[in-house]
Amino acid sequence: MEARLDFYKASPEAAKAMLALSAAVSKLGLEPLLSELVKLRASQINGCAYCVDMHSTDARKRGETERRLYAVAAWRESPFFTPRERAALAWTEALTRVADTHAPDADYEALCAEFNERERVDLTLAIGTINAWNRLAVGFRSVPAA
Repeated sequence: MEARLDFYKASPEAAKAMLALSAAVSKLGLEPLLSELVKLRASQINGCAYCVDMHSTDARKRGETERRLYAVAAWRESPFFTPRERAALAWTEALTRVADTHAPDADYEALCAEFNERERVDLTLAIGTINAWNRLAVGFRSVPAA
């Protein structure tokens, strides 16, 4: 696959805004490994090879195990994730596929059981942010380094 364009060069202002949003989200207090799992799962759903590569690499650097990384795509059938991680992954799937799911009550109830109100908002913003990055990277065919 060949990149369509470099969106960083095409619109430095847009790239700067996305980078600033990502930096702000990273300071909201969500656990770094949880954040990487969410980014990875959304990127898998969206078919973003660039982001899957980036976030699996970043998760490994933060100490995530290969076994859990491989299991993210099948987290519902895997015993490797905590209830908090499961709630975050379910919410990630619900919001990433919002046109189909409409953010089901069951997923929100699981979220409420594991996250306080502020954390719910922060996680939702993190999910929205990775989805925006995925749309840039998939739309413009960003390619991971070989």
